[in-house]
Amino acid sequence: MGIAFMWGAIAGGAVVIGALIGLFVPLKQRLIGYVMSFGTGILIGAATFELLDEALNKSTTMVVGISFIVGSLVFTAFDMFVSSRGASKRKRSSGGNEGTGTAIFFGTILDAIPESIMIGASLLSGNVSAALVAAIFVSNIPEGLSSTTGLQKDGFSKKKILLMWGLVWLISALASLAGYSILAELPNMQFAMIGAFASGGIIAMLASTMMPEAHEEGGAIVGLFASLGLITAVILS
Repeated sequence: MGIAFMWGAIAGGAVVIGALIGLFVPLKQRLIGYVMSFGTGILIGAATFELLDEALNKSTTMVVGISFIVGSLVFTAFDMFVSSRGASKRKRSSGGNEGTGTAIFFGTILDAIPESIMIGASLLSGNVSAALVAAIFVSNIPEGLSSTTGLQKDGFSKKKILLMWGLVWLISALASLAGYSILAELPNMQFAMIGAFASGGIIAMLASTMMPEAHEEGGAIVGLFASLGLITAVILS
């Protein structure tokens, strides 16, 4: 169980790293776009080859397909809710968030929980999914950076921002622990449903947040970086 907490903390800690970069280190937007697109490719690979593949091994195509679509719908509904309250650009490294920093904060938690749960779940096979951890770590850095920019524009102090991201880090670690502890007790079908559900949520998150940001900041070449990320996920898998 301690291992699950540790891996969740490692992946979630990237949000804090991103926040520190946003507070103290100026970066070019194009470089951030490249990192974002690479992380997008890894997450697509992890969601497909780790989550969906494992779900299909434990249940039927129909069950997995329905769970995947439900996961996409649920994430989209919550994403629309927090976006309407000012978190629509929480992954935007250029800032531009309109509304409350609280909405940005809860939007980031919305992204982090399903990812971290599946890190813990991956440990049930004996070893953590390196592809999944790498994907979440890479994608969390620009999210912490961009959200920090929005929070600063909303008037939040550096101390309060770091405290908020520290809480996100803790939630990520606890979600990973929960994924390991709870899913270990579930039969194959329920495990498959949750895995496919999380995969659907991750893919919906990529399409609505990370992909637009990557192309906007990095230009057409980001497609190459996304492809490199995907093949990296295949190799790690």
